[in-house]
Amino acid sequence: MIDQSIKRKIDHLSVPSRLKDAMQYSFKAGGKRLRPILLIASYEAYGNDISKVMSTAIALEMIHTYSLIHDDLPAMDDDDLRRGQPTNHKVFDEATAILAGDALLTYSFECIAEDSILTNEEKVKLMKWLSRASGPKGMVAGQILDLQAENKAVTIKELEEIHTLKTGELIQFAVIAGAYLGQATEEQLEHLKRFSHYLGLIFQIQDDILDVTGDQYKIGKPIGSDELNEKSTYPRILGLEGAINQKNAYVTKAKEALAKAEVRESRLLSLTEYLTQRDY
Repeated sequence: MIDQSIKRKIDHLSVPSRLKDAMQYSFKAGGKRLRPILLIASYEAYGNDISKVMSTAIALEMIHTYSLIHDDLPAMDDDDLRRGQPTNHKVFDEATAILAGDALLTYSFECIAEDSILTNEEKVKLMKWLSRASGPKGMVAGQILDLQAENKAVTIKELEEIHTLKTGELIQFAVIAGAYLGQATEEQLEHLKRFSHYLGLIFQIQDDILDVTGDQYKIGKPIGSDELNEKSTYPRILGLEGAINQKNAYVTKAKEALAKAEVRESRLLSLTEYLTQRDY
């Protein structure tokens, strides 16, 4: 449903065909669609008709995809593969990939702004939260801290800050935005912020573990790239067993926060289990 909705959104754009092709390419490669699924799951914990959140879910996945296109560029991680397919700049060219990412970032906010189901107040709040989560106080800050941490030792606290910003902010937006549109209370939203904070760390620590133990055919890119690029990771700092123990501690805290938000039996709980055990 998410894939079809994104395809329709981009297909209906009256823009140069090469730009449209580059925008669509990175979506056609697939992906877990974790962030929009989290947003929908969070909404379903409190609300009913998911049409209320579809435009916001699509916008969120557009921003995530833009970040992946830019992450793969030679100036950043310089990756040749993403989800088992050649990266965007390898198929098109570097300039086109940059512009495709720029287009997805900016178009995401238009998707929210033109949603006829949302109230004006909801639109403003969502766009404010999303721009903060993805901008210089959120994901972009985490990306530059991640680059600066290469080739040097960092503490667990510094690593948590990097991942809270780079990965966790968009995950937190997904959870909070869905619950907000589902009419969750302020108290419930506070507990969900804590839940999503730990969920973001669980996602990243499992990524780090898979870079050591994973199957590159399932992951869609070579394993060991973090070590090759001398990135700071949980296994590098704590060892593999220590990283697994740290992940389990995060899982316990995430489940405690979810229970306090009165979401004991839901897709959010199932997704927490999935992120803990995923193999790609």
